[in-house]
Amino acid sequence: MKRKGTILLSVLLALSLVGCSKADSNSSKSDTSTKEARSMILATTTSTQDSGLLDYLLPEFKKDTGIDVKVVAKGTGEALKLGQNGDADCLLVHAKAQEEAFIKNGFGLYRYDVMYNDFILVGPKEDPVKIKEKAPNDALQALKLISSSKAPFISRGDESGTHTKEKGIWKNAAIEPKGDWYISAGKGMGAVLQMADEKKAYTLTDRATYLSMKDKLQLEIVTEKSKDLYNQYGVIMINPEKNKIKEKEAKEFIDWMVSEKGQKFIGEYGKEKYGQSLFIPNANVKK
Repeated sequence: MKRKGTILLSVLLALSLVGCSKADSNSSKSDTSTKEARSMILATTTSTQDSGLLDYLLPEFKKDTGIDVKVVAKGTGEALKLGQNGDADCLLVHAKAQEEAFIKNGFGLYRYDVMYNDFILVGPKEDPVKIKEKAPNDALQALKLISSSKAPFISRGDESGTHTKEKGIWKNAAIEPKGDWYISAGKGMGAVLQMADEKKAYTLTDRATYLSMKDKLQLEIVTEKSKDLYNQYGVIMINPEKNKIKEKEAKEFIDWMVSEKGQKFIGEYGKEKYGQSLFIPNANVKK
């Protein structure tokens, strides 16, 4: 009888251990599932997507945080509207005046500079207007030459950061572009570069997107390193009091982007393939 009791006790103990093991296993699976389930929506400009930067950064961010980032790439104007309507958890854009207005109007809590590159004017290899010769470092003069010669020019036409920059340069040149030569595409940067290539037209682009597509295009840089062509990017924390957002995930993304590690990855992107960084990190965060 005593022996039977000992055997029964051993069986119960074994079953208990198996149960604990399964519980621990289920708990572990649950924890992993919870981590994998974390996600957020990033509304950003097409240049960060078309250049390949986000494909480079986001896997590293997910590796560090477990957060999956869904990217919605639009022009900066549309990206800001998504943030304003609560359809995005965080913004990465490049039209500083519009970004600051977004914050001032209460839609964003704060904004940090995160990186910069520059805009360039590109055109057909033949360069019929001779911009490379007459205005290699003068964006205003380049647009004056295009306007006076009525050479085809493709505009983003989508209220993006690039379009905003382009309109500002035309304004500073005291020119209102209009006529058959001025084509408003209403498309992203990659599509506009392809369109300019097909039509042998000039266009304004960020350097990063151009370099990432250069081998597939017959377009060449005709104007660069002009004071009017600086291109600053900012990351914005959306105001959770205005819209329900994934505040914790958005904050982790922003903190990672401006961290030493995030900045290092931004600065390294493009060096191996293009011989230069496509984006220059310049976060200066005062918390």
